[in-house]
Amino acid sequence: MSAKKGSISVNTQDILPIIKKWLYSEHDIFIRELVANATDAITKRGVKARTLNQEIPAGSITVSLNKTKKTIQVSDNGLGMSGEEIIKYITQVAFSGAEEFVKNMKEAGADSKNDIIGKFGLGFYSSFMVAHKVEIDTLSMLDGAQAQHWESEGDSEYLLSDGKRNEVGTTITLHLNDDSVEFLDAFKMESTLRKYCDFMLYPIGVLDEEKKVEDGKANEATIINESLPIWKKAPNELKDEDYIEFYRKKFPMEGEPLFWIHLNVDHPFTLNGVLFFPKLNPNRPFQESNIKLYAKQVFVTDNVKNIVPEFLALLRGHIDSPDIPLNVSRSSLQGDPNIRKISNYIVKKVAESLKKLWNSDRTKFENIWADSGLFIKYGCVSDNKFDELMRDKIVFKNSDNKFFTLDEIRTSYPEKYKEKLKDKVIYFEKGKSDPALRKQLLDEGVHTIEVDEYIDPHFMQHVESHKMGDNAYHFSSVDSSLAEILETESTNEEDAKIKDLFQLVLLGKAEETKSDDQEAKKDQQPAKLDGFDIEILKIKNAKAPAYFKVDEQMKRFQKMTMNMGSGLFPLKKTLVINPGNPLIQNAFKLHQRGDKKELVEKICHHVESLAHISSEGLKNEDRELFVQRSQELIQQLTDLHL
Repeated sequence: MSAKKGSISVNTQDILPIIKKWLYSEHDIFIRELVANATDAITKRGVKARTLNQEIPAGSITVSLNKTKKTIQVSDNGLGMSGEEIIKYITQVAFSGAEEFVKNMKEAGADSKNDIIGKFGLGFYSSFMVAHKVEIDTLSMLDGAQAQHWESEGDSEYLLSDGKRNEVGTTITLHLNDDSVEFLDAFKMESTLRKYCDFMLYPIGVLDEEKKVEDGKANEATIINESLPIWKKAPNELKDEDYIEFYRKKFPMEGEPLFWIHLNVDHPFTLNGVLFFPKLNPNRPFQESNIKLYAKQVFVTDNVKNIVPEFLALLRGHIDSPDIPLNVSRSSLQGDPNIRKISNYIVKKVAESLKKLWNSDRTKFENIWADSGLFIKYGCVSDNKFDELMRDKIVFKNSDNKFFTLDEIRTSYPEKYKEKLKDKVIYFEKGKSDPALRKQLLDEGVHTIEVDEYIDPHFMQHVESHKMGDNAYHFSSVDSSLAEILETESTNEEDAKIKDLFQLVLLGKAEETKSDDQEAKKDQQPAKLDGFDIEILKIKNAKAPAYFKVDEQMKRFQKMTMNMGSGLFPLKKTLVINPGNPLIQNAFKLHQRGDKKELVEKICHHVESLAHISSEGLKNEDRELFVQRSQELIQQLTDLHL
């Protein structure tokens, strides 16, 4: 068969139903498209009037509702259309009058930087998603122009005739379908317009034509938008009160913002916006739709994952860029190199603002850390550029409840411990660590840092595996490091017997008697029995009778399995007994007497429970036994004095 060359034909009868039903994801978008067209018409009139030295009226858009007639009218005082322009721009599907206008103005030498919104030439047809009939009444701004009337029922046929309009501009009348009458409600229309058109260039009024008003008063339209959003203003023209007022208006359920970042760049792309750092509310569910994306002040989406990194999703605010590529329905983003550039810019700007706050007002930086620390650490873990800029500004609370960076913690170690600790950072888990152990280290001048169980395990692992410059850090918990840091004394035969006592009472089995040499070697090692291990350690100046320790690597592995959803990995704990503690000594003496077996067993179990309470707490099934045992011990103590 010989090769043939031809053109693809498109039948408007087939494509119009597709545009009406499938082009836009939400039906309420029709009002955004019509108001955007009206905005463009006003902007075009202003541009053209300047080239013709004509007076430029103040632009305005009115959306009129009439429930009886089941109509919505969108009126503007833009440049209007002639009959030829209606045929060219309305009856030709996907012909963008906006793009042609910009091209013509450039050729005429006019300003090409005006905010013309239109691009695809399809927005007008979104009206047929909600209307079975659409009418256009328009009058062109050209001298001697004849008013025009156009109407169509959404198929391939239309009627164009002379109209009766006597003012320059356009009115589009929608005769609504029965399933779209909800848009005739003034509250519904106002909320929809605020969603999409809150920052359009010109005032947008909503007029309920059937609204009852008091005698002598006119039925006036309600203006729903502010035409100059805060991000379009120069930062040096704004006060803190301006940002706070804007935040309160747009996020009324939030408290005051911690601080904010004003985005303003025009090369190599254009981007404006304001991002607020909110005070986090742990009782409120997390939402990802807190940052709204605009293109030339027209709302596009609140799904900004491709532009704003996930770790910044906690922020609130608005970003606006004409350089963000949109799909034909202007409802989602298209792949484009500008997306990555804009995303990198936002990350860099956030980091720079945080560093500026750190350098200028560290006290404020620390005061907002409870709300900002989570996403800053998350950013370091998930974004290399952010990590490079912010890692040395990450702070932790130390044993004195003061904020320190990792480097400050390390340099604070007393001289006699620096060689032993080197690059080690000692941490304790909030609400799950024995305060007596932290105090022992603090008495020696060794500070520990407080970590949570959510982001900090990831951050610590990240810092350990991604060394930055000459700064290497290794994290170790207080319980697993205490004996390595502080001085310990040699154990003796009595200490070994104390270990046997606790093994017998708590684990139900004691070790066989060994020679003194064998015992001296053995009592430093935990007994390998079921439940948990028991170890004797004589740490200098230790106060607590006992504490639990867990191997650092096993603890990390448990966190990893929990985060992977693999269930709770069982930890092998070691109960470390302090044989020099008075309570331990008294229990051992009573045991040697041999006539207080029940009391000795209660004391041993109580020592174990106290170690649990000082770390992660008692399980529900053990709590009742602890309370009962405590009451019995107190009763026995009081009996001695009666």
